[in-house]
Amino acid sequence: MSTPLYIYFSLFFIIYCPMCNLCTTLFFSEVDLWDWDNLLEENLQLCKLLIVPNKETGIPEQMMEGLTEEEDEQLKNMLKRLNTIVEYAKEKDVRVMVDAEQTYFQPAISRIVIEMMRKFNKEKAIVFNTYQTYLKSSLTNLKVDLDLSRRENFQFGAKLVRGAYMEQERERAASVGYEDPINADYHATTDMYHACLEEVFYQIKQRPLGQIAVMVASHNEDTVRFAVEGMDRHDIKKSDRLICFGQLLGMCDQISFPLGQAGYSVYKYVPYGPVEEVLPYLSRRAMENKGILKKVQKEKSLLWKELKRRVKAGQLRYNPLENSTVG
Repeated sequence: MSTPLYIYFSLFFIIYCPMCNLCTTLFFSEVDLWDWDNLLEENLQLCKLLIVPNKETGIPEQMMEGLTEEEDEQLKNMLKRLNTIVEYAKEKDVRVMVDAEQTYFQPAISRIVIEMMRKFNKEKAIVFNTYQTYLKSSLTNLKVDLDLSRRENFQFGAKLVRGAYMEQERERAASVGYEDPINADYHATTDMYHACLEEVFYQIKQRPLGQIAVMVASHNEDTVRFAVEGMDRHDIKKSDRLICFGQLLGMCDQISFPLGQAGYSVYKYVPYGPVEEVLPYLSRRAMENKGILKKVQKEKSLLWKELKRRVKAGQLRYNPLENSTVG
């Protein structure tokens, strides 16, 4: 398996605007609002950068009159800390993957991540944004960001996941009165995930090698198989290290290990931290993978089958790497 380390973290940048998804798309595809270095400027009033079109007139205006001094300081401190993390990651040649949150937070998170990409992804993809494919807008958002990276000549990093906030999203949509942002069912989400992968494969072949890097973060065997077959169809080599795969430690080793032995870049993700913070995260992963009990049963069956094979063959100390296709 590959050895480079990934850093995952989540941003909670809580600014709600019903128009955010639309406005973010328009701004991403038309104009550049922020400059990362300017965001770190001590004397800048950050609220002046939070601009959206008026719902009735369409004229751009500030989302709010202003942040309090305390809020403005908190926001600047967050941006400085992010800058410190990514600068250190770049120095150590470590990729930073920013996790996704609910749709009513995500536009602000994605906006900040794109700015970090502009600054830090000039030579290779250091910063990755996360795209939740259970959202109806995920392919559109991915295409917009890919196009922006092409026009502005920075390297694009993406982590593709299914998503983990379905119940919250649907409850909020129903209570506030806007369209449910979630795909109709699991099959529609799978179709969306595969459509995003196809777009990534296509874009990789349209650009110089290394301009796009993607983490396929999935415990779904069909999606992993689709990604592997897609790499073959588009002649994307394992040795290019443009597509990598990730699963949680302790989940779906029957996917991770064969991929690693076949020469693909595979990572086992290890969540850590206080129990009260880690357990809610793991529960969301369980919700995201509702077939987890079936997968555990399958993995148990495969382990038992392999144990019996080794006993019969006298290979209790069997080393899978001896039969690996990795050169």
